[in-house]
Amino acid sequence: MKKIVIKENDTNQRIDKYLKKLLCNAPSNFIYKMFRKKDIKINGKKVNEKYILQKDDILEMFLYDDKFNEFTKEKDIYDLKREFKVLYEDQNILIVDKPVGLLVHGDAKENVNTLSHQVLSYLKEKGELDVGRESTFTPGPVHRLDRNTSGIVIFGKTLAALQDLNEMMKKRHHIEKSYMTICKGKLTKQQELVGYVKKIDNEDRVRFVKKDDKDALMMKTIVKPIRTTNDFSLVEVKIITGRMHQIRIHLSSIDHPVIGDRKYGDFALNKQMKQQFGLNNQLLHAYKINFVDPFGSLSYLKGKIIICSKPTQFKKIEKSLFESVL
Repeated sequence: MKKIVIKENDTNQRIDKYLKKLLCNAPSNFIYKMFRKKDIKINGKKVNEKYILQKDDILEMFLYDDKFNEFTKEKDIYDLKREFKVLYEDQNILIVDKPVGLLVHGDAKENVNTLSHQVLSYLKEKGELDVGRESTFTPGPVHRLDRNTSGIVIFGKTLAALQDLNEMMKKRHHIEKSYMTICKGKLTKQQELVGYVKKIDNEDRVRFVKKDDKDALMMKTIVKPIRTTNDFSLVEVKIITGRMHQIRIHLSSIDHPVIGDRKYGDFALNKQMKQQFGLNNQLLHAYKINFVDPFGSLSYLKGKIIICSKPTQFKKIEKSLFESVL
């Protein structure tokens, strides 16, 4: 008999979903077979797979320890050097500044030294991470930035916070995300851009499509010029939707591509920027988060604004390109 006391971060979910995460190496039919055989109890009573777990519930499974260890998995917590900066932290969330070059999640080339793993290492060091086999919750990011985009990434440290943040991101208008970039050409006024895109199969890029195209995703972007010359514009960008490469493809579509953008940009200009400043990637920085209308476990953040200063290279390029602008 295996006994587990349900903790806060494993509550408010169906027991079968919890068990699928807990017994991640067990076949699904094995888990449902345990329900059929009445081998699962909560607080001494038999339950079905739809039961919603509550804090301090006592889960009992007719499962030997060796089988439990076979079916569960220890969390991969690596001892990593911290490359991110903490911008804000409380008991529920962590907001960090991600540098250029660091992946949020792993890919085929790099699956260890990522922002997500660095954050887990940081929380473990602080004693705020439950690394036991009986815990299914892992703190994680609510959104992602491209490897070469710098700036703000929000992590949920608790299940309730992560769920509320995900819901706020889906519903929009609850959390406002703003970016800074330098684009080609002179933008003279604020613009609201609307378009439809879809991901290109087997490629890390998107393309514009018609509204009624199958799998078309609407994207909405607000672009506001801050400083301009005849050749360049420093702009603030607010994304109303969160699509892949949204800012980059939207600015490119109006002939104001982000400098350094190798997928959607001006390649001759990019070559010039590389020679002049050593810029090897899109100059795009997630600089501000505004909790406009947070709810649930994070309602106390209403009106909270987090600002993330621009990286050194961004400041250097900005100063050079706009130093003569009053």
